[in-house]
Amino acid sequence: MIILGIETSCDETAAAVVQGDMGGTVPRGRALAQTVLSQIADHKPYGGIVPEIAARAHLTHLDGLIVKTMADAGIGYGDLDAVAATAGPGLIGGVIVGVMTAKALALAARLPFVAVNHLEGHALTARLTDGVNFPFLLLLVSGGHCQLLAVEGVGRYRRLGTTVDDAAGEAFDKVAKMLGLGYPGGPAIERAAATGDANRFPFPRPMKGKPGCDFSFSGLKTAVRLVVEALPQLSVQDVADLAASFQAALVEAIADRVRRAVAAFTAAYQGRTLVVAGGVAANTALRGALQNIADNAGLKFVAPPLALCTDNAVMIAWAGLERIHLGLTDPLDFRPRPRWPLDPTAPARHGAGVKA
Repeated sequence: MIILGIETSCDETAAAVVQGDMGGTVPRGRALAQTVLSQIADHKPYGGIVPEIAARAHLTHLDGLIVKTMADAGIGYGDLDAVAATAGPGLIGGVIVGVMTAKALALAARLPFVAVNHLEGHALTARLTDGVNFPFLLLLVSGGHCQLLAVEGVGRYRRLGTTVDDAAGEAFDKVAKMLGLGYPGGPAIERAAATGDANRFPFPRPMKGKPGCDFSFSGLKTAVRLVVEALPQLSVQDVADLAASFQAALVEAIADRVRRAVAAFTAAYQGRTLVVAGGVAANTALRGALQNIADNAGLKFVAPPLALCTDNAVMIAWAGLERIHLGLTDPLDFRPRPRWPLDPTAPARHGAGVKA
């Protein structure tokens, strides 16, 4: 099967054509073509994403990106088996642009339409890149989400833990802004931390040692802010040390939660794989900590290539392939969703910053 995927949930406008074979014991697929247009330059002056700017940028560029991607793949719309698009969660203006475009293409070409949960796109990427079998333990860590999930199958997720306030990626962005490092914060913090002393500032490790697998990052952000305000002037070394100390605290806090999730997962499931996905999965220090956890628990650790950790349309097309293989398509009156939890049975979280 060949599917066109469209991603417009946040600040990347993306399209991809993916070919896949789901008939064997291990899923197989490859991207025939993909295009990603970043909006970093548009949002950088504001230190974060402006939803209206993002939606207008998607509207301006998406059609051209699809034309280019189809040409790069060397196929026509008659060669497609379906059109998939991120239908939530995300910034609703951008989501609407992608969904309406996908619906129009599906209607015009008489193709099935697949509404993809953006988080499921991240969750299933490891099956495309590494052929991971169900079930597996997933750490989904990004600018809007931080969750631990037992992935039982396509559309079947059990949440083991989630953030009770902010997401890890948001914490990176906010701390980077405090330190004058700009946007996006994750890569900026990691670069600055490379020359810093991670032991200089003893920041808290939120939730460490507490029962359960939930996360919290609001207090860590506040701790950084209080130190920044107490310093008379931030030197280059101060910034590096703050970045390193913050990154070490955040990674250690996440690692503690993952260890608890590994224990719960291995007790309940036969799966032997730990997967990380989402934009923050690109962080080298986090990957190293997760590799150590997996090694100690006798698990295989899988982290997709960096280009497939951040938002992209390859993962949306692949998730569409996974769903259509099971006969799961969607009507053209499907409504885009600003919030769309992977585990709808899990209790809701209502703290500031919680996205699902």
